[in-house]
Amino acid sequence: MKLDRKEILKALETITVAGEGKNMVESGAVQNVITFGDEVVVDLLLTTPALHIKKRAEVDIMKVIHEKVYEKAKIKVNIKVEAPEKPENPNLIRGKQIPGISNIIAVASGKGGVGKSTITANLAVTLAKMGFKVGVLDADIYGPSMPIMFDVETAKPNSIEVDGKSKMEPVKSYGVEMLSIGFFTKPDQAVVWRGPMAAKALNQMIFDAHWGELDFMLIDLPPGTGDIHLSIMQSLPITGAVVVSTPQAVALADAKKGVSMFMSESIKVPVLGIIENMAYFTPEELPENKYYIFGKEGAKNLAEDLNVPLLGEVPLVQSIREAGDYGRPAALQTGSVLETIFEEITRNVVQETISRNENLAPTEAIKITTMAGCSAVKGK
Repeated sequence: MKLDRKEILKALETITVAGEGKNMVESGAVQNVITFGDEVVVDLLLTTPALHIKKRAEVDIMKVIHEKVYEKAKIKVNIKVEAPEKPENPNLIRGKQIPGISNIIAVASGKGGVGKSTITANLAVTLAKMGFKVGVLDADIYGPSMPIMFDVETAKPNSIEVDGKSKMEPVKSYGVEMLSIGFFTKPDQAVVWRGPMAAKALNQMIFDAHWGELDFMLIDLPPGTGDIHLSIMQSLPITGAVVVSTPQAVALADAKKGVSMFMSESIKVPVLGIIENMAYFTPEELPENKYYIFGKEGAKNLAEDLNVPLLGEVPLVQSIREAGDYGRPAALQTGSVLETIFEEITRNVVQETISRNENLAPTEAIKITTMAGCSAVKGK
């Protein structure tokens, strides 16, 4: 069969270029289409080097030609990347910077109960094992859990003098620097604060602490999209966000809102990707079996819909819960499957952070221009 170039171009018009809202032909991404009998070569020009964007474009082209033109067509896609000019000093963090901290990663979830704090703790210890200098800010004011997960529930930060000023010294555990409101309250004491009080406490833990030199600061945000999130993003220029969800529809709906918050016009924080927690259950006695208790590949499908990377899948394993309760994150279990899983996810987070810093302008601390629908918050 001889393929028709016009028919192929018409088929390619049904594919949207990620992030542009235009089809491949209209946007100019399709540079050329050459046909030789049942063979076709498509030259594609993209503006982002992200691997998942390039792979998706290639798959979409092959799929649409096979479905709409000729199912046995032999297709070759040549992809060229011409990224826009980088701004000067692309790694410079603007806004209210914490001296010495290279990357600030917000770990968020649309709803509670999806294991966000557990994921944060395991990311932190894995980064530390990889040789990075890591800090964790437990910003979940009303449900701080990091002190328990790192077995420092009774610890108290020391006061030290830095350049003539009194500073809090973060508590260190498993090579991770950490501050949490849990260090300043009794275990059975409820934190009953309005938004401005919570924001003030967070600002003190951020700016009145001596964090030293850190490659990564992970911020464990509370569930949802509220006062604390706005306060953090008003105070700090977040490098990027990681969203945690389970595969079930209810959690995914809220995760989508979380991604939407970071991507909104007024906030503009790059989303590094989605992590699917409790992805499947594998009984210890049947290691080859996978039971998708909460649904299958929900976060994967959401990531594809939103054009953000799926950073990895964490199974539902009893030892993860036990490790968190005992204060020793599961990623520290040397030689285990969980160690391997968290290492892969952490490598993906690091790679997406590097890609973000190389190809996007620095994030600025946001300025909230309207408070419609929000409680009062106090920026620093």
